Amino acid sequence: MRFNKGIILVLIGAGCFGFTPVFAKLGFSYGYSLGQITIVQMLISFLVLWVLTLLNKRASFKGVNRKNILPIIMTGCFVGLTSIFYYGSMQYLPASLAIILMFQFVWIGIILDWIFTKVKPAPITVVSIILILVGVFFASDIITGDIQGLPIKGFVYGILSAFTYAGFIFFSGKVAVHVDAWTRTSIMVTGSTILVLVLFMRDIPTIIPLEGSLVAVAIGVALFGAVLPPLFFTAGAPLISGGLANILTSFELPVAILSASILLSETVTPLQWIGTAIILGAIALNELGANYLKRAKT
Repeated sequence: MRFNKGIILVLIGAGCFGFTPVFAKLGFSYGYSLGQITIVQMLISFLVLWVLTLLNKRASFKGVNRKNILPIIMTGCFVGLTSIFYYGSMQYLPASLAIILMFQFVWIGIILDWIFTKVKPAPITVVSIILILVGVFFASDIITGDIQGLPIKGFVYGILSAFTYAGFIFFSGKVAVHVDAWTRTSIMVTGSTILVLVLFMRDIPTIIPLEGSLVAVAIGVALFGAVLPPLFFTAGAPLISGGLANILTSFELPVAILSASILLSETVTPLQWIGTAIILGAIALNELGANYLKRAKT
């Protein structure tokens, strides 16, 4: 029963994150800039997470000190950069393509782990990386030529979002892991908020007075992108294995593409769905295959 509950909670968290492109695209259609959307989103995320943390009786500041608070804040900056690059990519590309580019964090994270830990990827991991790249080839719709004419800037932003997200995942698993998850997340969002305010300083006067449509869009992006996923992941991840949690979080990819197709009326071709399926299959292969090999050796 605990196992099934964990699966459901993680799936809901991943599904929530999959809806962020809808709100970002909606904000751009209203004429708001990347800076305006990101600033208000981060401020809302900052307020909500800190309120929830301070009201949570189980949350604790134990373990937070002068040595680790700056690394936690710096790790949080990767969240801000990911939001900037991810939503920036959506300004120029279909949301379905932007999410596929951002999802390259999977193999980028493996490469980062190899560089920093000096542990060479297992053969099955290499196969998974190759399959992910094959999936990207189909999912990006290169064959039909539909991506021709799309601004290169959108692709650059998309790949950068993958690198920054991979960096966040890597360093968040190394920095102050003994600190309470709620407290650590709130400190991280503080770092990302400071970064966004500095980078988009010129846009700050343009959000005042706050318009209702901008607030609505920002609330949607904040809740589905920065508040609800951590809530569900924090509750569900401890109830299941780490490998299964990683597989389930990839549920955000089909949800994002499906929501872009239904809610944003974007065209998603059969080849793109095939590519998406290959990417998901490669992620499952990497996680399940690695665990199977470990059990086989013991």
